[in-house]
Amino acid sequence: MARVGVVVHPTRPLEGPLNALREWTAGHAIELVQVPAPFQQPTVGDPGEAGDCELIVSIGGDGTMLAALRTAAPAGRPVLGIACGSLGVLTATPAREIAGALDRFQAGEWMAQRVPALDIAREDGEDLFALNDLAIVRAGQGQIGITVMVDGALFVEFVGDGCIVSTPLGSSAYAFGAGGPLLTADTDAFLVTPLTAHGGSCPALVVASGEEVRVIAAVQYGGARLEVDGQPADTRVAPLTITSRPAAATIVGFGDQEPLLTRLRQRRVIIDSPRILAGLTRRGQAAESD
Repeated sequence: MARVGVVVHPTRPLEGPLNALREWTAGHAIELVQVPAPFQQPTVGDPGEAGDCELIVSIGGDGTMLAALRTAAPAGRPVLGIACGSLGVLTATPAREIAGALDRFQAGEWMAQRVPALDIAREDGEDLFALNDLAIVRAGQGQIGITVMVDGALFVEFVGDGCIVSTPLGSSAYAFGAGGPLLTADTDAFLVTPLTAHGGSCPALVVASGEEVRVIAAVQYGGARLEVDGQPADTRVAPLTITSRPAAATIVGFGDQEPLLTRLRQRRVIIDSPRILAGLTRRGQAAESD
């Protein structure tokens, strides 16, 4: 490698992992630059472009990782996520292991985890893409009327707080909090989740990756906004046509990393029922008393 790019969390103290990254790149005669992100980063290095780097390193949580992936995806560069966040499940490498992870990447001892994106064609505004999710949400008082069509067939019309369209990666984020199902990382599909529908029957819908989703929003006086990967994108929510694009971005993975479902359990995003937990507690107490 000749050059490594870095994206950092905007507010958290990151001196430890940053120093480890600087020491590793300096020790291997590799230039370290800071690449752009959709948010304001503290300056930690000379500016650079993702396309000029062999690797992008994300230091922070899932939001930082998504920002790094959005920067790296158009350039076709892989992203190594270093966990310095409060809950992140995408950043699977602990900060203390940054040097070893970089050694393994340089030696070619890594796996490319390809993740899809949502391509979002807009009738009013430039096209967008999302690696996690796209959300149409109300911006004030009054509900939003939502029409969802799949390959030209009407799925549902409802009024409520909005609608989320998620990749498998994003199914564990906003959509999960709204009651949608989880999709495993290699599911060849994406997800439509209504937000707090006012009556009717509006279940979350798993859509095959080859199908096209059209979302039409009827906005009332309170307004609405479009969010992409958790960031506000626009207040114009004209009709959207959404398709899935496979292998849009690349996450650096290693064979001994725990799977995503295990990370969700470790971070207590998924929690067993109280009876199961009570039984585990009783068995643990019994074992201690033996």
